[in-house]
Amino acid sequence: MAVDEIEQLEEVHRTRIGAMTYISPNYSLIGGEAIERLETAIHDCLADAETKIVIDLASVSTINNRALNFLLEAHRKLKQADGWLKVVHAAENINSIFKITGLSQEIEAMDAPMEEETDTHSGSVPRLGDLLLEKGLVSEAKINEAIQLQETLGKRMGQIIVDKGWVAEADMLEILGKQLKIPYVHLKPGLFDLETARLLDKSSAIKLMVVPLYIVDDTVSLATPNPQDIHVMEEVEDRLGYTVRPVLSTREDVINIVNDIHMGTPGEVDLVAEFHEEIESLDLEAITRVDAIDDTGDDSPVIKIVNNIIQRAVHDGASDIHLEPSRNESRIRFRVDGVLYQVMTTRPELHPALISRLKVMAGLDISEKRLPQDGRIQVVTQGRPIDLRFSSLPGLLGEKVVLRVLDKQKGILGLEDLGMRSQNLKKLRSLLAQSYGLILVTGPTGSGKTTTLYSALNFLNSMEKNIVTVEDPVEYQLDIINQNEVRNHIGLNFSKMLKHILRQDPDIVMVGEIRDQETAEIAVQAALTGHLVLSTLHTNDSIGAISRMIDMNVEPYLLSSALLGVVAQRLVRTICPHCKTSYEPADEIYQHFKIEKDETPQLSKGNGCSKCMHTGYKGRVGIHEILTTTPELQDLVLKNPSRAELDYYLEQHNITTLQQDGIEHVKEQRTTLEEIERVVNMGT
Repeated sequence: MAVDEIEQLEEVHRTRIGAMTYISPNYSLIGGEAIERLETAIHDCLADAETKIVIDLASVSTINNRALNFLLEAHRKLKQADGWLKVVHAAENINSIFKITGLSQEIEAMDAPMEEETDTHSGSVPRLGDLLLEKGLVSEAKINEAIQLQETLGKRMGQIIVDKGWVAEADMLEILGKQLKIPYVHLKPGLFDLETARLLDKSSAIKLMVVPLYIVDDTVSLATPNPQDIHVMEEVEDRLGYTVRPVLSTREDVINIVNDIHMGTPGEVDLVAEFHEEIESLDLEAITRVDAIDDTGDDSPVIKIVNNIIQRAVHDGASDIHLEPSRNESRIRFRVDGVLYQVMTTRPELHPALISRLKVMAGLDISEKRLPQDGRIQVVTQGRPIDLRFSSLPGLLGEKVVLRVLDKQKGILGLEDLGMRSQNLKKLRSLLAQSYGLILVTGPTGSGKTTTLYSALNFLNSMEKNIVTVEDPVEYQLDIINQNEVRNHIGLNFSKMLKHILRQDPDIVMVGEIRDQETAEIAVQAALTGHLVLSTLHTNDSIGAISRMIDMNVEPYLLSSALLGVVAQRLVRTICPHCKTSYEPADEIYQHFKIEKDETPQLSKGNGCSKCMHTGYKGRVGIHEILTTTPELQDLVLKNPSRAELDYYLEQHNITTLQQDGIEHVKEQRTTLEEIERVVNMGT
């Protein structure tokens, strides 16, 4: 089919393919200028009698009320001209917005996934109990018990089942949505129009347990866990003056979004100056206390915001919290499963107050804004002690702060829980069985090195052994093991503490990280004098650890005798089990990644669901490259080898690389090729 290029507006591509015209906006449809360019392109199509229009949304990440209403209006005009408007390549959140607002019933998404059909039992509304039984979420006995409790408690069956803990609220709402033919959505940034969401004040939204999402065709989409509460629906209609279209969402999601969208509102910003006055009068001796942050009834708004950020980060399983200033807002992002997600924004005026509050909690100088600062915050939330490592960095628009979240009560993983494949686990156990020598765990920051070390210590731990650690900081507490924390501010660094530890008659020594020549030399000497030494090193692969140690001026003849082996690792996200599906890749994919199609006819991926924040991934697993020292490798190290010689050794001895181990995890349908390529950079 011939393709004729008609016109190209700035950031709008307009292409004629036969009877259809494709329009491709390359921006988010939220700014007035961006929407006007799209409006111009469609009006030009109408002027040229082009009435069958496909809008390619591949580059559109967000959309607002104005854009949605324009698309609906354009679709109706095109229908009057015996044409139509369709969309293609819409991102998952855009498809969700179309479903939320009802646009999906008017504007066809050409490549949208097929909706799961619900058995309507010959036109009748399916019973909730039958749907729950079909999904295997609850037993018939519990359904009968809930029916009996209805008469006593006067509650709906679904609420009783959720209150009893038999079914999670999110699962119940998904089933309820199918029964009532109401869309269910996991609320997150990008799934609501901010101006619309703020039409109700915070107290009213919490009281009614609702969030207005979008206004399309004089109808407001309203997120609520109680769509059958007629009184709430009528009150919202009276207040806003629009017809209500209910959308199902959990109470937790509604509360989180309401808190997010009303952070930094004028009432809170007015109290920033008052907060600074509070700081000046604080008893600085009390700063080092452990704060219980769940009870914040009488605290100022700034303190409540900071506490809410920490609480939510712990709840979401975030490893890091980023507070970043910009010209128009203060942005808060969480790192979950190794990937950063924006979770909320506040007004830019509030940013300095948030940073000051965190500095007070960390016992730092709030007046110092020109130099980086590091500190430590200890809080208790959800009944758990949490350690936060504070780091600030002055920038052009203000200080950026990153908080590393350390949950000291997280369970220590066993070696078998690290996700190692059987042959790698066997190699690691063999290394740990040695009575002396040096074992290194390598990888970039956030690759799980410390978790692997703790698992190894837990495996080795016994009353007959004296195990001593030097760490910065102590992340997990282990019984029997003597754990020690570096205190650089008094000159007690890794190397100095390691010297003293060796006088404590240790059998096994764990050094949190080898950072300098002195620490490296002491660790090697300790390994040569009858101690099993475990430590981490920042290198990209296993063989790189040898080059790094030699670069630190460790003598090759000492290293060759001391080194037992190196474990290189990365963390990759695993496929969400709740939305996992199988598919057959193209032949080119098998060829590119050297996968035998006959052995692995199908791979897996996640479609995205409420359980995984619609990413298709939930949790992480390690991929590993384990190098054990052989006589040949010892001889090679003695010669102070080049990197090329070390790489050749790897190739000749068929060491399973990180890439190869990752591919095996893909074959076992634990993760995806895209995730391995992202983490290991297979294309480079």
